Amino acid sequence: MLMYPRKAPLYFSISVLIENDHARKQKQTVSFMRMEIDQLETPCVLVDIGIAEANIDKFQAYCDVHGIKSRPHIKTHKLPRLAHRQVAVGGVGITCQKISEAEVMADAGIEDILITYNIIGKTKIAKLRALNGRCRLSVVADSDTVIRGLSDGFADAEQSLAVLIECDTGAGRCGVQTHEQAARLAQVVDALPGLHFAGLMTYPPFGSAQDQIDVNDWLVEAKLQINQAGLECDLISSGGSPNMWHAHTSKIATEHRSGTYVYNDRSLIEKGVCEVENCALTVLATVVSCPTDIRAIIDAGSKTLTSDLLGLNGYGYILGVNDASICALNEEHGTIDLSKTDWRPAIGERIRIIPNHCCVVSNIADSVWLVRDGQVVGEEKVAARGKVI
Repeated sequence: MLMYPRKAPLYFSISVLIENDHARKQKQTVSFMRMEIDQLETPCVLVDIGIAEANIDKFQAYCDVHGIKSRPHIKTHKLPRLAHRQVAVGGVGITCQKISEAEVMADAGIEDILITYNIIGKTKIAKLRALNGRCRLSVVADSDTVIRGLSDGFADAEQSLAVLIECDTGAGRCGVQTHEQAARLAQVVDALPGLHFAGLMTYPPFGSAQDQIDVNDWLVEAKLQINQAGLECDLISSGGSPNMWHAHTSKIATEHRSGTYVYNDRSLIEKGVCEVENCALTVLATVVSCPTDIRAIIDAGSKTLTSDLLGLNGYGYILGVNDASICALNEEHGTIDLSKTDWRPAIGERIRIIPNHCCVVSNIADSVWLVRDGQVVGEEKVAARGKVI
């Protein structure tokens, strides 16, 4: 099983790149205490930075080959360092879900941000207005109410706000339901002060090849009706990690938004998007009890591992153990069913778990331990953790 020899800690210095408020890079030497993974307190979250960088580079290379603009979603990692990496290799900007996430990324020097969420309320819109002067900002809307609220907040602003119309192309979340609604709202945006129409946005269903054809056809018709109304529609933002390797099959989308791909997780393994070795985020846990021959308890419960099942059996994959199931979670306990495996862990044994849904785990953790080539290279605060406003 995954056991690590204990070694005395060593101190060493490395040169790291620090981004200041104006995104200028400067070298700074920082001292870390070199640690083995086995010396970390559990439960904790590990991020293999080499794997994460490789995931970023691989998808950007795919986008470059197919002429696709990548706008990665930072809700998975919530780390400015990885957002900068995603932009540096070719991303046109980033996607955020909430204003508070976008504020963190703007503070870190990210210059182009799309917020894919309906923003409602004077306080939030005031924050949005302040943010609009610090980066190239765009937002989405799917109703007159949201659009008119945005206009009220931006009517006298020096810089107008870019608004995309969100379209429900089958996923059943937010979004206008018809092409006619998309075209009408585009005209509403164009007519109101403080705003300008920027394009269409969708979070598509991730099912069959026919689903992708249907999404493409829906967007083609919506764009046609918008053009017939006398408006340009040059930006069409679509996608997600489950269909990232089929992004080139969409003939109408101009940019693709993927988030989970940076770390990958068990849900994407099951969908065939990645392999176990492409998963950068794992949870390190310790076996704290073996009450019976077929049950073990770990110190990672719902406060560490997500309770999201996403249609899967159990709450994560234990590296190197195919037939053991994390069958239940309490707040501080995880229960492992050993009835279908010959593996019998010892109390005190450490295991690494690929969670079902890595994005939620990132949001739970105050910090993550960065690992490269099997060595712990530092602890990093999850800067945008808990940013739900």
